[in-house]
Amino acid sequence: MLSDRFDRAVLYAIELHRSQMRKATRIPYVTHLFAVCSLVLEDGGTEDEAIAALLHDGPEDQGGEPVLAEIRERFGDDVADTVAGLSDAMPAVGEAKSPWRERKERYLGHLGEASASVLKVSLADKLHNARSILTDLQADGEAVWDRFNAGRSDQAWYYAELLRAFEAQLPGSRNLPEFREVVRELFADDPEAVTWERVASEPEFRAEVDAFEGDFAAADAESWPE
Repeated sequence: MLSDRFDRAVLYAIELHRSQMRKATRIPYVTHLFAVCSLVLEDGGTEDEAIAALLHDGPEDQGGEPVLAEIRERFGDDVADTVAGLSDAMPAVGEAKSPWRERKERYLGHLGEASASVLKVSLADKLHNARSILTDLQADGEAVWDRFNAGRSDQAWYYAELLRAFEAQLPGSRNLPEFREVVRELFADDPEAVTWERVASEPEFRAEVDAFEGDFAAADAESWPE
């Protein structure tokens, strides 16, 4: 059951992002936060994880470290640490972020050592982002990619790496199958970036490869007697 802490987090998220819209739309940004929060709760998330989902973009988009400190004071260390782990940058007001590729490589590197809470909220966040891109792509075509700081090929690389990380770190998440399929649909014509990475990381595929390599090694040994 959710407590009044959750209520306060909803109001604080609205306060932080009231004037912010989704990229190149007139959709209020809080719709994304509510969607991520819902996905986290549907995936068995705790109240702290749900609150972190609501606030995960606060420091990155609305003021950096002072906002993170406010989150820590209002909602505690667990929530603040999760939010920190979900941020690829925390620029102060008016400060530019570092280059896109640099931030994404840093974020991906961090996922390998991230807490279960960070991983759960991150997957929900990336799933909702991917869903939104797919919806816009179906409505508006390839011009959608012009909205972003990186083009389609870079996005394909990023989502392939995210998928590989989540398949390794969160194999039991109920959000993983949908994320896999949405990423596949987004980048269906880029097999080296997505399809191969997706298939090669699946346990069933790896087991077949390992069995084949074992059989090949055994046959090779038999063909070269001592």
